[in-house]
Amino acid sequence: MDDMTILLIEDTSLLADLYTEYLREESTNIVHVSTGAEAFDYFTSHAPDIVLLDMKLPDVDGIDILKFISESGLKCCVIVITAYGSVSRVVDAMRLGAFEYLQKPFDKSRLVFTVRNAMERMHLRQIVDKYKTQFGRTDFHGMLGSSKVMQTVYDTIENVASSSATVFITGESGTGKELCAQAVHDISARHDRELVVLNCGAIPKDLMESEIFGHIKGAFTGAVTDRQGAAERANGGTLFLDEICEMDIDLQSKLLRVIQSGTYQKVGSARTYTADIRFICATNRNPLEMVEKGLFREDLYYRLNVIPVRLPALRERGRDKLEIAQNLLVKFAAEEGKDFTHYSSRVEEIIMRHPWPGNVRQLQNIIRNVVVLNDGEVVRRYMLPQDFLEKTPLLNGIAEHEPGMGQDDIASGAMGEDHVSAIAQAVVPRHGIQSIRPLAEVERDVIESAIEICAGNVSRAAGYLDVNPSTLYRKIKTWQAEEKGQADTGQRDTDADLDLDTHASPWGGALPHHDIN
Repeated sequence: MDDMTILLIEDTSLLADLYTEYLREESTNIVHVSTGAEAFDYFTSHAPDIVLLDMKLPDVDGIDILKFISESGLKCCVIVITAYGSVSRVVDAMRLGAFEYLQKPFDKSRLVFTVRNAMERMHLRQIVDKYKTQFGRTDFHGMLGSSKVMQTVYDTIENVASSSATVFITGESGTGKELCAQAVHDISARHDRELVVLNCGAIPKDLMESEIFGHIKGAFTGAVTDRQGAAERANGGTLFLDEICEMDIDLQSKLLRVIQSGTYQKVGSARTYTADIRFICATNRNPLEMVEKGLFREDLYYRLNVIPVRLPALRERGRDKLEIAQNLLVKFAAEEGKDFTHYSSRVEEIIMRHPWPGNVRQLQNIIRNVVVLNDGEVVRRYMLPQDFLEKTPLLNGIAEHEPGMGQDDIASGAMGEDHVSAIAQAVVPRHGIQSIRPLAEVERDVIESAIEICAGNVSRAAGYLDVNPSTLYRKIKTWQAEEKGQADTGQRDTDADLDLDTHASPWGGALPHHDIN
């Protein structure tokens, strides 16, 4: 246990010296102040672990100091010292968060015992705070997710940020490599300088050297003025080279020189420049494979790969998918002026099961699509893009389409009655009482699933569900009205009320004429 700091607030010097002597053998650093004003000054720049507070001070009441500690959210154990033994004052002190109280006079053993208990409590609090920091973070400098694999990434970033070691970030496209680089820079000692970002895959080979090192006037056709390069702009700060494996092999040797010696030359110049740069690199490729193929210098790879950080694919991150999806939904709904607040249980299941080959970037695009093109409070299955649904693995082990069956086969009726029955069973999994859902929600899921399997053919879905097509049309229109805040429970539409040429189906396109027959 590290030494803890005790702030002793006592106006009587002899007593302060006595208490200090009592605690001389304890693992503490004792700071003594004799007035409330001195205590408030200390709190502005220090956070003691334990406070020994004399309730009667020459300038303020001890209760005022307790109120300040409580309102400021200071995490310290306060031990109240009082000569009066007033029950009401002790109760007030405890209500304001005092840990314990000592009534004058007290001996050494009583003080030591109380302080040791306070130290133990603070030690346990530090352990809890540490675990909360390590395992309870859901948002880390713009990176979302509370999964164990992401906690490891957060810890690595925190540990490496304070150094100047080169960081090599790997991960699939869309996993957040630039966010990771930004986080490393933001919590480093260089955070007040620029983070210069250069995408090595987006800049033509002929311009790349100039982009990194700059050039002088007349260095090549079109160089009408001197130009500052990324290395010069990043001097004292951080240079992030994204997609580093796309860099031309000849330019890699010049980059290696900068990393090794901190010197470089501008294009067209014989002058040597120096730069203090922290390098962060990233790639969505396997750098060792690139080395084996002769496309990436081995010495450069080992020079860059000092601190490797692997960002996991979204499919590896468990319930992070839902946390990120919820965060994005709220954000995009606010930006677009929509009312969306959450997802239906069916959509949550789809989010969890989808492989997300495009990772977080793909998830962002899907949710943005849903928010822009739809209205309501709840994101439901029919709002998701059809091509996205087709690439989502089977739900609840039930096939949306039989293997090898195309849309034409489904629309022509090349499937059995048991498909809709299977869907009905799938939306009511028997996993205990907690799985019971409202009947209206189950009914909607069954209908939506049936219409989707029938390729949007409402009439055919109604046939499998053994209901009149007009019933399904009426329910669809009611759902749409409710989600737009226009539900009219007293109105019941009939087939004749629907303009089948213009009424848009939530499953895409106009509802077909033949479905009404």
